[in-house]
Amino acid sequence: MPSAVAPITHSANQRRTAILAGVIGNVLEWYDFAVYGYFVPIISQLFFPQQTPFVSLLLTFSVFGVGFVMRPVGSIVFGQYGDRHGRKRALSAVIFLMAISTFAVGLLPTYASIGVLAPLLLVIARLAQGLSGGGEWGGAAAYLVEYAEPGKRGLTGSWQQVSVGAGFLLGSLTAAILTTYISSEDMLAWGWRIPFLLGVLVGIVGAVMRWRLDDTPKFAELESKGEVVKSPLVAALTTFRKPTLIAFGITLHNTVGYYAVLIYLTTWLTNIIKMPRVTALWIGTVCLLAFIIVVPIAGALSDKIGRRPLFIASCVGYVVLAYPMFLLAGTGVTAYAFIAQLTLVVLLALYAGPGPAVYCELFPTQVRYTALSIGYNIPVAIFGGFAPFIATWLIHSTDNPMSPAFYVIASSLVTLITMIWVKETAFEPLQ
Repeated sequence: MPSAVAPITHSANQRRTAILAGVIGNVLEWYDFAVYGYFVPIISQLFFPQQTPFVSLLLTFSVFGVGFVMRPVGSIVFGQYGDRHGRKRALSAVIFLMAISTFAVGLLPTYASIGVLAPLLLVIARLAQGLSGGGEWGGAAAYLVEYAEPGKRGLTGSWQQVSVGAGFLLGSLTAAILTTYISSEDMLAWGWRIPFLLGVLVGIVGAVMRWRLDDTPKFAELESKGEVVKSPLVAALTTFRKPTLIAFGITLHNTVGYYAVLIYLTTWLTNIIKMPRVTALWIGTVCLLAFIIVVPIAGALSDKIGRRPLFIASCVGYVVLAYPMFLLAGTGVTAYAFIAQLTLVVLLALYAGPGPAVYCELFPTQVRYTALSIGYNIPVAIFGGFAPFIATWLIHSTDNPMSPAFYVIASSLVTLITMIWVKETAFEPLQ
């Protein structure tokens, strides 16, 4: 047997190491996005100080969304590279770029120092982060699921989503701690830089770990047989056009839920409901911890009962409960706000757990990295990254603080309809 397929016999310890290396980039990616989202009120003052508070906030959220514009580009660049040359090489390059761009944000001069050049540099840094992010999610999902043991794709793939939650949690925890122990004046002067500068440490560790690993057994076998596709992008958009479109549809609920509930809701509670910022941050932090706990349980459950029941339950839950939960959180009572966000987070975890396995099961190994990344990152760029921007705009336009709930509901309905074309793949071999 050719040596290229040897990784199929990896030990349990090697699998655990591979899983850790696969998720660490996701931790950094979502830590960065979370930190930016949680520090929006401060960043808006430092980089857009001459605007009205509303316009300043809107501009800062638009820069948050700008990072997502590059995600489809990143999915094409790193997806094709990963399908041609292996997941290991692509993911190593992704985390390196991610660490450098995150570190750069922490070093940026503000508007007071260099004027309009400051927000321009912020946009450039966000574009670089978006480029790396476009190659991370799909690559990490493919890497983990292709390493999974038979009957454990849901559980193994769920660690990718655990890492997303861990990144959000790390960002939320960092923001909560800094807000608790650093004065508002010091936070505005230098404290906001700390979380971005710390991100480079995670990036360095992740890059070293990924470079030392073997590639996935599935890709190694494909490479040994000489079946690597020369143009995975063309194949994704032609031969596998239908599953790519399905990936687009099932992403809407997932991405809008993430950014509306895990990122924007903290700002909403602070700026719209007028809850103390530190209280909103700690609510979000505890809810993220619950998310991390529920996600692998949902992933393992999907290996037993299938992926579709959990997907459908999550979508229906959002359609029915999103508006009532926003109303409950809108009371401004800490306990009610916690219950509301926790409810939505747990429902999202039911979807997130089996999510990576479902995406990977849509495509064969030859095009999995590229097709998965494109199908996922385009809707994330349009509907997820700009979710805080859209929510802020909706509130201003309708004068209804609960209007973001309708955006969440609409996204969940689209995904629920898309599920008509999604077959149950939990009990079939990976293509």
